[in-house]
Amino acid sequence: MFEALTERLGGVFDKLTGRGALSEADVDAALREVRVALLEADVALPVVKDFIAKVKTEAVGEAVIKSVKPGQQVVKIVHDALVDMLGGTHEPEGLRIHGEPPNIIMMAGLQGSGKTTTSAKLALRLSKTEKRRVMMASLDVRRPAAMEQLATLGKSIGVDVLPIVAGQPPAEIAKRAMTAARLGGHDVLILDTAGRTTLDEDMMSEAAAIAAIAKPGEILLVADSLTGQDAVETAKRFHERLPLTGLVLTRTDGDGRGGAALSMRAVTGLPIKFLGAGERPDAIEVFDARRVAGRILGQGDIVGLVEKAVENVDRAEAEKLAAKMAKGRFDFDDMEKQLNQLIQIGGLKGVMGMLPGVAKMKNQISEAALDDRQLRRQIGIIRSMTKAERAKPDLLNGRRRARIAKGSGVDVAEVNRLLKMHRNMADMAKAMGKGKMPFGMPGMGGGMPSPEALKNLGGGRLPPGLTPPGGLPGLQGLPSNSLPGLPGSNKKS
Repeated sequence: MFEALTERLGGVFDKLTGRGALSEADVDAALREVRVALLEADVALPVVKDFIAKVKTEAVGEAVIKSVKPGQQVVKIVHDALVDMLGGTHEPEGLRIHGEPPNIIMMAGLQGSGKTTTSAKLALRLSKTEKRRVMMASLDVRRPAAMEQLATLGKSIGVDVLPIVAGQPPAEIAKRAMTAARLGGHDVLILDTAGRTTLDEDMMSEAAAIAAIAKPGEILLVADSLTGQDAVETAKRFHERLPLTGLVLTRTDGDGRGGAALSMRAVTGLPIKFLGAGERPDAIEVFDARRVAGRILGQGDIVGLVEKAVENVDRAEAEKLAAKMAKGRFDFDDMEKQLNQLIQIGGLKGVMGMLPGVAKMKNQISEAALDDRQLRRQIGIIRSMTKAERAKPDLLNGRRRARIAKGSGVDVAEVNRLLKMHRNMADMAKAMGKGKMPFGMPGMGGGMPSPEALKNLGGGRLPPGLTPPGGLPGLQGLPSNSLPGLPGSNKKS
């Protein structure tokens, strides 16, 4: 979502960091470009004015002008101002679930903003991560099949959903849901309310009546981040009628300009609590101002990457693979599992986007076609092998390779690249078995660097001595004009 803004700000700061000293004129020129970048990203004008004024006050001070690295000082000042705009340095608020059960969460927003899918995402997160017993209830009696949609989502994630009673009005459904959740021993009740394509009095009155009946501890406004400043205006209007406690921004994986996220907190005073980033039931993350500011400035989000790995990797399976690799064994079945793990934590593009410095290599990433399709092609090649061939890669002579290529719909050259990638990863396994691998996250089978190693990934390069023989899964098969400095690349930086 912040891609265009990240690119623009990166260009501005590159001009500053190469300078030995900065004058007030230099800072003014840079801030003019920052101002334009923010406005083009659809950030509200009053927010931009306050932001620039705050940064300028700090950036033209004597400590910056006389600093050894003044350009980096300005970047830090902008980072701190972004964090402050997005909500400050305190820990993410999350949901307030500590009262007498059932704790009620009410979802509000316009039709199409993603309330129903977000309700299911929160329910899954609460039940899976926080071990809460959750019930969902649809109060949307207007949108066709809205109730059935929530019931289907609930079944798919294993969360209870209030049975549908035809013809019952929203207020009565809310009362029935509260009774059912209390009798069923549920910790949390999520009420998915109706929306409209535009704001109207009937919708607001209905939402206010439900809030008065249910007295929810959380009233979350779900806003589509792709609607830009319209989302900010929607938040203001809802907040006038409902005691909102927080915001959830959906479709943050889209190509929107990101201005809504930067404006909402400043304009409404409400905290952004969650970001929805995809259609998967687990594609939701707690909003953290510091980490989002880091992404905007191209500094990556290592904590987010590690959290994704921890949440999506089967620890028992990973430990089993780690033990196998420690003995120097690594076959194509193991490789397929590693590739699937990479897809689960966001795919190549998702992972690369969370690494520091990679934002500056946007063109190279685009040329290399980093997406899940490449990983899935590699998995398809592996699945075209026989069981014996997966277990013993040495069996793969020219005739077998041609058969596998035909069966998976790729060229023999692509099969050969996968074999080379496997050999490199097998070498890594052998090195691990001899205790020579310098990194490896517990439970990841050596397939990903530790947080400490990842923090050193400046400009897309692993530090000296930390480059694995096999690199990251999926990168070895990239074309020769791949990313500079990354494992598996033969392009010089």
